[in-house]
Amino acid sequence: MNARKILVSSFLFLLIYFGEIALSFSDKSSGEKIVPNNEKKPLSFKLSNNLSAYESMQSFDSQINDFMKAWKIVGASVAVIKDEKLIYSKGFGFADKENKIETEPKHLFRVASVSKLITAVAIMKLVEEGKISLNDTVFGEKGLLNQPEYLTIKDKRVTSITIKNLLNHSAGWSSKKADPMFSNSKIARIMSKDLPLQAETIIEYVLKNQRLDFQPGKKSSYSNLGYAILGKIIEKTSGLPYETYVITNIFNPIGIYDMHLGKSGIEDLLDNEVRYYGLPGEKYVQSSIEKKRKKKVPKYYGGNSIESLEAAGAWIASATELSILLVYIDGFLKQNDILSNESVNTMTSVKKGMKPIGWSGTDGRGNWWRSGTLSGTSALLKRQNNGISWVFIMNTTPKYGPKFTYRINQVMSKGLSTVEKWPTFDLFDYYESTSIQYEYLTVK
Repeated sequence: MNARKILVSSFLFLLIYFGEIALSFSDKSSGEKIVPNNEKKPLSFKLSNNLSAYESMQSFDSQINDFMKAWKIVGASVAVIKDEKLIYSKGFGFADKENKIETEPKHLFRVASVSKLITAVAIMKLVEEGKISLNDTVFGEKGLLNQPEYLTIKDKRVTSITIKNLLNHSAGWSSKKADPMFSNSKIARIMSKDLPLQAETIIEYVLKNQRLDFQPGKKSSYSNLGYAILGKIIEKTSGLPYETYVITNIFNPIGIYDMHLGKSGIEDLLDNEVRYYGLPGEKYVQSSIEKKRKKKVPKYYGGNSIESLEAAGAWIASATELSILLVYIDGFLKQNDILSNESVNTMTSVKKGMKPIGWSGTDGRGNWWRSGTLSGTSALLKRQNNGISWVFIMNTTPKYGPKFTYRINQVMSKGLSTVEKWPTFDLFDYYESTSIQYEYLTVK
């Protein structure tokens, strides 16, 4: 009888356990955000601004506050790592100006093209697992993406594009032409599709209607489209949706529990996501997500389609959790990276005329950086050769577009140079002293 009870109890446990997993993935497919339970509380929710209120960082704080005031930045989040320890994570200004909600480490921001670094890490993980090779071709009958919708190809040179070409922006698409990832209304009209467009439709349109600007592998020219294609390779190879693969195979294993693909509309922002702000007097533009194509919206709330960008620019994150990712791909020795040394070197070693993999730039001296800019946001993370790395994200359209990240780099460098005594406490190891009831809300 006891044995029977044990068997029944074991069966019920397994049923409940796997049932919860099934429910998680079924909810995911329905478009509802799945958020972790209290056992997987994100580090960003454990931290507060007070934990980074160091006397030795006051001059640094002043530099950031002055910078935000000078450039009319509504809110920002900053994290600093030294010797792979998170020594500082702090919010500045407002996450929501109208409701007077101050920015804290828990707040999520759109990180734009920083998403490309995430996508590149996922691709390199699949390479390490032997599921794909950097030299695999992508299109054509023998390519990885050989679905019927991708087989009508105007320029046959496309069939020679490899995964590595997509990763280092050498696939043949030039940044000098109109970016198809931001031409949603035109493509929707030509392809007879409703907005918002899926990345698949944009890829299909380009293959059918556009020629390459140069022979694949000849040079590098920045391409959002290339990274959208990499997202589809991840899905085809893993058998999982892009977001699910990244969360379960990259983020969760290293302790990241609150990074998601974002959405365009203000009504779809997550509860701990910041509100976004444009330049003074910025005009409304045609919506890229509404079926009524003549509707005018703020550029940061539907003028750009975050949903279409996906693997090229759709992630939302806190500076704290981006710091976790950074220490797991930085090539330093104190923390075992999620990628092999060979993969890290492949991503950061650059031949003349080519761009690095995932990163915006490397200087050959051990300094690597990744920037991202969209209307309503600008982000920059940097790995320095002196053991200091940092993340800066803001929720306001930068005055000089992508070039504004140069100014972010300047203020961070200047501010960090004022620190004479570095904090020694590692916020990565921070545990709350009291048990706090914690629950995520879901957003449909």
